Amino acid sequence: MINVSEQHAPRSLIITLYGAYGRFMPGPVPVAELIRLLAAVGVDAPSVRSSVSRLKRRGLLLPARTERGAAGYELSAEARQLLDDGDLRIYGSAPPRGEGWVLAVFSVPESERQKRHVLRSRLAGLGFGTAAPGVWIAPARLHEEARHTLQRLALDPYVDFFRGEHLGFAPTVEAVARWWDLAAIAKEHEAFLDTHAPVLHAWQRRADTPPDEAYHDYLLALDSWRHLPYTDPGLPTHLLPAGWPGARSAEVFHALHARLRDAGAEFVGT
Repeated sequence: MINVSEQHAPRSLIITLYGAYGRFMPGPVPVAELIRLLAAVGVDAPSVRSSVSRLKRRGLLLPARTERGAAGYELSAEARQLLDDGDLRIYGSAPPRGEGWVLAVFSVPESERQKRHVLRSRLAGLGFGTAAPGVWIAPARLHEEARHTLQRLALDPYVDFFRGEHLGFAPTVEAVARWWDLAAIAKEHEAFLDTHAPVLHAWQRRADTPPDEAYHDYLLALDSWRHLPYTDPGLPTHLLPAGWPGARSAEVFHALHARLRDAGAEFVGT
């Protein structure tokens, strides 16, 4: 069994829970239900409460009452936008071969230099690579999500976006290896495979799908997987090294999703 305390932060699991199931529930999720559902993946009640408080301070969860008057939490509009944007990456299909690139060019006045670090970290967190100082690059399909993120953080006045294609001088496959740390990204895919491929193989040998076990394994797999499409921007296969593990890790996740997600929903609804 996966050691939740070592690999899965409670705050991350709460976001994953809302992304997978909570946002589809009618009304806010009661606190007691959050505690039950997080206990199923090894998170104790005090950790749930402290993590919810942090998410509330960040403006991602809003306190609300259920129809029966129980205390609960619902997603803010900002959080829903984040989850909607994330769906395109987390559950999306393979990237197109020749979609072109989006460039983010930013300039921050010295008097506001702290925003420079925020911009860099946010663009990196969206999967952008570094083409040059102040020039970041990503596959063109990431443009809209980047716009949403920078506008939400009020960083859009410092950035200009451009679309284009790479014309050289170095071959694009060589340039991509400079723009992203492909070895580090590959290691993250391999770590996902090491943990979750055996889980998939175990399920493939079974005919039954008990809801509690399905929920446990699916939530942990999703919590691990949902960060990967941001670390890995989904570059076309012809620009990646031979034997790239990203396709295999995507296959494992999508197979776990198909097998376990709906059965896990039965556990959430009980």
